[in-house]
Amino acid sequence: MINEKVSLSVAGSSATLSTFFLENWDTIDPKRKRPVVLVVPGGGYHFCSEREAEPIALRMVAEGFQACVLNYSVAPARFPQSLLELVSAVAYLRFHAEEFNIDPDRIVLCGFSAGGHLCASLGTMWNEPWLVDKTGMPANRFKPNGMILGYPVITSGEFAHRGSFDNLVGADDPELVERLSLERRVTADTVPTFLWHTFEDQSVPVENSLLFASALRRAGVHFEMHIFPYGPHGLALANDETTTVGEDAYNQPLAECWPGLAAEWIRALPRQE
Repeated sequence: MINEKVSLSVAGSSATLSTFFLENWDTIDPKRKRPVVLVVPGGGYHFCSEREAEPIALRMVAEGFQACVLNYSVAPARFPQSLLELVSAVAYLRFHAEEFNIDPDRIVLCGFSAGGHLCASLGTMWNEPWLVDKTGMPANRFKPNGMILGYPVITSGEFAHRGSFDNLVGADDPELVERLSLERRVTADTVPTFLWHTFEDQSVPVENSLLFASALRRAGVHFEMHIFPYGPHGLALANDETTTVGEDAYNQPLAECWPGLAAEWIRALPRQE
């Protein structure tokens, strides 16, 4: 396995990409190209959660995928710093696809909570002219091929997680906060999406996923969604691997199937033109 920590070339950034890349075996399939899952942990744009980082990547490696984790900038950094870092990470993976045995048409984002908002920002905005101008790259270089959103922050409206938007934007730009309500940014060009959430989530209400799914449906974008009945915000793998000591509520047998469901969804993704 290739384990490296790569510094991303974004001005004023200390963001890194930690890789978990399987090497090919000459005796099995030396030319194998694998999908890559780019894990983007949550943390309210205040920190990057360790529970939603390496354990998720290793679970995706167990499914036969390449995986990596983006450790992105958080407050006091403001929008679009972290989005530019995610753009750089996707472009890096596509540029080095041959070197790391990656299928360049199977780059899938996997974000949790505020990390889900970051992924969905790119998944909805990848072809907007301002982002192309800001990065100096053609949009097809950093377009993801799909995204997995776990209990994502989506809306800045009634069901918002206010802390995430305060950390991302600050308290003095309500117009930008409204622009970053991502159920309003969905178009027919938004990438296919796998959503999962719990009914009991009190921090980021399930309406965030429901609003996004409804917008995807209206735009004609394929999605898969699972709403599990039990469990608080931040389940990660929903099993012992990511259950904090003394917090048994993070161990949810009904929800721990999500990585397998997401893996099957990745394998079934249609080729995009």
